[in-house]
Parts: sequence; C-alpha cells; structure tokens
Amino acid sequence: MQEKAFQDFYPDDVSHCYGCGRLNEHGHQLKSFWDGDETVAHFTPEPHHTAIPGYVYGGLIASLVDCHGTGTASAAAYNAEGRAMGSEPPLRFVTGSLHVDFLRPTPMGGPLEVRGQIESLGERKIVVAISVSAQGQVCARGRVVAVRMPHTMAAAPG
Repeated sequence: MQEKAFQDFYPDDVSHCYGCGRLNEHGHQLKSFWDGDETVAHFTPEPHHTAIPGYVYGGLIASLVDCHGTGTASAAAYNAEGRAMGSEPPLRFVTGSLHVDFLRPTPMGGPLEVRGQIESLGERKIVVAISVSAQGQVCARGRVVAVRMPHTMAAAPG
C-alpha cells in the first residue's frame, strides 16, 4: 500500500468533508488506499456511532460508502490518465448517486473494512461498488456514482 491515503492528496479547499476531509477535526477522516485492483479503508466506530446498543448507526455506514466511493473514483481517474495523485490539475469527485443495502446488523466493537471495486470508468462519471464488513462478514453493500466535481464548487464562498 502507498503511504499517503487518497484523501491526503485533496487540495485544502476541498478537504473539509465530514466523512473524509483531513481538515475536518470533527469528521471521520476516512483514509482509502489501493489494495491490488481494489481499494480499502478501515474505520473503527466510536460509542457515539451507535444505532441501538451493540450496533453501528446506518448513517455512518452510508457515509463510509459515500466517501470511500468518491475517493476511489479520484484515484481511478488519476490512474486512467497515467498521472500521480496530487498532480495538477486536481481530479476530485463528488457523489451523483448513493445506494446502500444493509444486509445484516453491523456490530460495534471493532474495525470496519470498506472495500471498493471500479464498475465503470468514464471521463466525468465513475461507478464504484462498495462492501462494508465487520468481523469478517459483509454487513452492507453500496454503489456510488461519482461525478467529476464542478470547478465552481472549489471556489464556493466560505
């Protein structure tokens, strides 16, 4: 695996996302990496991520699917262009569509593994299939349609 996560290459002006922004001190700060042809991230839920005692809140799972999907799309776009992550101009993706199927309750008490696979790769749209596992069992599957971020979003007023 590479040393820096995909999200560590995002420019500062687009690094505030609650799920994956390295500059959001209150967020998840999800970190995604290549693992062969797949991508992987690990996240350990805290007690405040509880849905009902003993189980992870589904909104957290959806946010992990979302941010791992857009991070995977960004990394895949750089690969497709034969460019190093972080090279200019930046390739940043946002969520066009998010779908999550919850297959079983996700237990608290350990790390979650989030894996992504590219389903389709276009210049402006990338589709990523995601799985979320706990204790070796897939608890959720998702699909993210990631679209290239409009340039106007990076210049949005603060």
